[in-house]
Amino acid sequence: MELAGFVPPPQVPGERPPPAPPPAERALPQPRPLTPEGPGALSELGALLEASGSRRLFGDVSPGTLGELVASLSRFAAPPEQQQEAAELPAKDSAYEAVAERAVEVGAVLLRLLAKLEAARTEETPGEPVVGPILRRVAAPIYIFAVTHVVDQPWTNARSRAVARELLESLVRAADCGSVAEFLRGKKEDEEGRFAAVMGLLKQELTKDTWKRNPATKHVFSWTLPHVTRPWLSHYLESVLPPSLLISDDYREENKILGVRCLHHLILNVPGADLCQYNRAQVVYHALYNHLYSREAPLLQAVLLCLLDLLPVLEQAQHRQQHQPRAPSRYDEVLQLLLTHMEAEHRLALRRLYARSLPAFMQRLGILVVRHLKRLQRVIVGYLEVCDGPEEEARLGILQTLRCTIEHAWPRMPCRLPELLQALLRMMWDVHTDQGLTPEPVKAALLQGATECLILLDRCCAGQVKILLEGVYSSCEESCMRDCLRKVRENT
Repeated sequence: MELAGFVPPPQVPGERPPPAPPPAERALPQPRPLTPEGPGALSELGALLEASGSRRLFGDVSPGTLGELVASLSRFAAPPEQQQEAAELPAKDSAYEAVAERAVEVGAVLLRLLAKLEAARTEETPGEPVVGPILRRVAAPIYIFAVTHVVDQPWTNARSRAVARELLESLVRAADCGSVAEFLRGKKEDEEGRFAAVMGLLKQELTKDTWKRNPATKHVFSWTLPHVTRPWLSHYLESVLPPSLLISDDYREENKILGVRCLHHLILNVPGADLCQYNRAQVVYHALYNHLYSREAPLLQAVLLCLLDLLPVLEQAQHRQQHQPRAPSRYDEVLQLLLTHMEAEHRLALRRLYARSLPAFMQRLGILVVRHLKRLQRVIVGYLEVCDGPEEEARLGILQTLRCTIEHAWPRMPCRLPELLQALLRMMWDVHTDQGLTPEPVKAALLQGATECLILLDRCCAGQVKILLEGVYSSCEESCMRDCLRKVRENT
């Protein structure tokens, strides 16, 4: 039986003809990429797999032939190539709809192939493995095909995603694994999984000149990477770090975020010594630091979270090399830039993000925060003055920042007490008299945070806050404000 869309390779003139192929290879000749002009090829191939006995099929067909067949099927259902500088992918497109339909048909064929592999495993005789060599050739392309269509994308639909999920589950089961992570990394630390084979195929499309042509490549890479964790990931660092940096360096925000998340996964799951080798951590730091100039809140949030996990790795390496433990560090460099941006920032989304991120830097710097007190005080006072909406995220974050600052830099607080005390009291009065949409629990949280800051200031200023608040307490008639001031007065 001859299948439409599949032809044997042409014979080179003067070359000796190859030996006669075994019976099954006549039915499954060397494949070439399928085209829509052969509509019956997939159904005939599926029928052939269904009718063939698993032992005879895999005994007659070489693993290389099956691997090339699977690769051809995957290319047939791949999304169409894009131009290097293509715009956003369309939500609906006739070409993508055709890809989804082809993916359903190809997925059905691959499901039959995996079913035959599972059946052949039960018929194997000891010392004559059949399934293992075949699975090593077909597992990676089948996995990439399944992941390409398993997530909601413009080139998928409900049917193609369902088939892809079923195919992925069947592949994991055929590999005798319990999960996708186990399939990729191996069952034990010293066991090699299929991640190297998957990256071997993806690497061809994850170069500077090619990674944008196939819109699915970056999604397959970013979906796969989180499944490989410590301690396995360090073995593949050289193959996964360059594409992560490449994607994060794109001009489109969604690609930047995707790349930064990949970098964050590497930082969390690769030992610091491996990251610092060959200055890899420095390269990652400079790539992330450049993103701090962005004006997009989602990207900045991903970058700041990533930096908070990368900076300890860099600082530990720096301390091993230097004998000045209090020399300016990367923390100082990042915090200085953040405070510079915060002073002039007027967009509420960014103000909230910055205010939420500051307390973590205060905790990491500790007493060394005194280097930034002058600018930090201006930022705290400025953010306490401005209401940022019903949830008051910026004010709550700044109150937490002030609390951390007082705890770590308390010897420097007495000289800054008048301005901080005035800013806190003004904010408490604004919150108390606010008739807007701020919920009562948020108001209570703000007043509680301000009260705690006043108590801390009083402790590190030798009771000066109680003395300064005497006149305010005696003249205040609002019960809510009096309760807060009374807590400060009664605290010992």
